[in-house]
Amino acid sequence: MASPSKDTRSLKICIIGAGMGGLTCALALAKDGFENIHVYETASNLGTVPGRWMAGWMRWHGMAGSMLIGERAIEGATDTELANVDLGYIEETYHYPHMVGHRHSLANGLYNGCLAQKAITFHFRTGVQRVLSFAPNPSFTAVPRPRDGGSGEPAPDPYTVTCDILLAADGIKSVARVDMLKALNHTASVIDSQQAAYRIMLTREQMECDADLLALIDAEAVTRWIGERRHIIAYPVSNKRIYNLSTTQPDVNFAAAPSETYTTQGSKSAMLEVFGDFCPLVLKMLNMVPEGEVCEWKLRIHEPLQTWIAGSVALVGDACHPTLPHMAQGAAQAIEDGAVLGAVLAQLVDASPESINKTLRVYEKIRKERAEMLVELAAASARNLHLGEGKAKEERDRMFKELREKGGKAPVPDKWADADVQKIVYGVDCVKIARENFTDMYNSI
Repeated sequence: MASPSKDTRSLKICIIGAGMGGLTCALALAKDGFENIHVYETASNLGTVPGRWMAGWMRWHGMAGSMLIGERAIEGATDTELANVDLGYIEETYHYPHMVGHRHSLANGLYNGCLAQKAITFHFRTGVQRVLSFAPNPSFTAVPRPRDGGSGEPAPDPYTVTCDILLAADGIKSVARVDMLKALNHTASVIDSQQAAYRIMLTREQMECDADLLALIDAEAVTRWIGERRHIIAYPVSNKRIYNLSTTQPDVNFAAAPSETYTTQGSKSAMLEVFGDFCPLVLKMLNMVPEGEVCEWKLRIHEPLQTWIAGSVALVGDACHPTLPHMAQGAAQAIEDGAVLGAVLAQLVDASPESINKTLRVYEKIRKERAEMLVELAAASARNLHLGEGKAKEERDRMFKELREKGGKAPVPDKWADADVQKIVYGVDCVKIARENFTDMYNSI
């Protein structure tokens, strides 16, 4: 891989969003020698949603995690095991153990890595109102928020930022995506999955007084309880101090909400009613959620975009390929985007807008088809898990039975735990592809 020239190293690169994709972009670029990186983030701090990933990312900055060596599929109503998938082979095959960790731990690791780089400047409490231009020099309107604490001080006035490269990692409600679609005269409708999710975290202290619950948080496994049109997936995080549960169920509360609405205060009684026919073990955990602390997420994606690139602007992560959570790939794919952007921009042949655009298109060429395939796999996994009575469910349960009888050596209805799908997820090194094939890809554009 060629080192960037002095001219390219001094390019001003702005990143919208300090989520997984934005932080990875910033860190990868700084490590490849870029000197002028600015990250704009609306929030005043980073979020705390658990997630799953392989240990390689967690070891990058010494992040703590818990080993995950199995997945159990359970009939939700009866607590009967449908299948048990051994994930121990992942370390031997891909050279890292399969682990779980708190998303906050991963975000903090990436953020602390960024703080160690003098080239990166953070602009917290600063949102982006709109992207004003895409080429030759992108520009956008930055909007500071008032400081927290109710001081009464007015927010600073909005201001215009101009840069050489703009990487928009501003999430599923991306302002940059909307403005890019308008500029290109493209459309991409929001797709309503008709699903919603509760996300719940129980502490070890809450669970340790019950032997059955203690066994769950101490297990080195993910458990998925499956019911008609619903499931719950759960696993320990934070060195088994927290048990994370994420549900998926038919959307009721968001049905009439505007498309901008993604979260709402949930009702504990409604949550218990949704899963009322699940087994006592599940209901015991749901009952532990304090009243008033139930939060429900609307699950939406959007149609695949014709392109992620306009001029010297590229979309990143959920801004261009939001996914349902059923493959646990949202954060992972955003990280791949950021890492690939670092790898291709490190090989910029010069600082011209034309070279920048072609280089960003190499990023798109490496990432777009792969990310969109994984989005579809996540949707397919949901369809497979949420079957009601009928022939399709009978076939799925037959596959679970075959998997159980063959000791885990058969296709897995849950795509996330299927060895062939895991080969697609874990067996492809996008950064290696970017470093080794950049010149050929660049010349083909």
